[in-house]
Amino acid sequence: MISLLGAEFLMLHWKNSMRSKLHLRSHPLHPILVSFPIAFFSGTWLAHAAGWWCKLPALTEAAYYLNAAGIGFGLLAAVPGVLDFIHRVPPKSSGKKRAAQHGMLNVVLLIVFTIALFYRRGESLNNLVLLLIETIGVIILGISGWMGGTLVYRNQIGVDHRYANAGKWQEEIFQRDRGELEVGKVGDLKINSMKLLRCGKKRIVLARTENGFVAFDDHCPHRGGPLSDGALACGTVQCPWHGSQFDVRSGALLAGPANVGIKTYPVKEDAGGTLTLIL
Repeated sequence: MISLLGAEFLMLHWKNSMRSKLHLRSHPLHPILVSFPIAFFSGTWLAHAAGWWCKLPALTEAAYYLNAAGIGFGLLAAVPGVLDFIHRVPPKSSGKKRAAQHGMLNVVLLIVFTIALFYRRGESLNNLVLLLIETIGVIILGISGWMGGTLVYRNQIGVDHRYANAGKWQEEIFQRDRGELEVGKVGDLKINSMKLLRCGKKRIVLARTENGFVAFDDHCPHRGGPLSDGALACGTVQCPWHGSQFDVRSGALLAGPANVGIKTYPVKEDAGGTLTLIL
């Protein structure tokens, strides 16, 4: 991997944010790597079809190496993809379901092209059968790629889109999801900025408004979008996926497409400026 990306790979960081878990100078690594298996698998089909049709052995031989390269880079691209699925896609959301389907299709894709690779090396090679196997693989590649694009452009997975005055992304992990938790200091957050708290299995947003600190569920009740990655202004948080809006103090629904509000939690501030979340 280091030989692939050179010295720049040493700039890779593991950050706790809605950005991709594995990225290179803030650019998600998964979209960089998926370009290679897309090109190699598509090239496998094209080289094989052209070599067979035009009776050019050099092209059919090239298809073999393109096939092998596609499998190798597909496995490499899967590493940041799996990490993003585990750490970045919001749980119990439409994005999580779509990401799971995207991942399963990619597994099937690798299996199909692995079958093609071994069949290509067999003694009783039937070019029509091999082309059919590769065609199935290319179709799966297209469907999976479409879903991957939806994850980025609709669900905004791996996208860093901090709005003006939002401050730097902040996230903290706690083992407990009951009782009182010290979640920071008053100076940690600026007005209209938020912090994601992972409390056991709960995802809770700590936010600072013009009227003080509030806490509420990160899960948008519409499709499970991450409110912590949305926009906060005038005591209202907007989901980044479909625009539902909620009052951060009461949790009341202010605008759809969600049809219910969100749960809120008390936040205490002591004389020393320590913030305590009550679960």
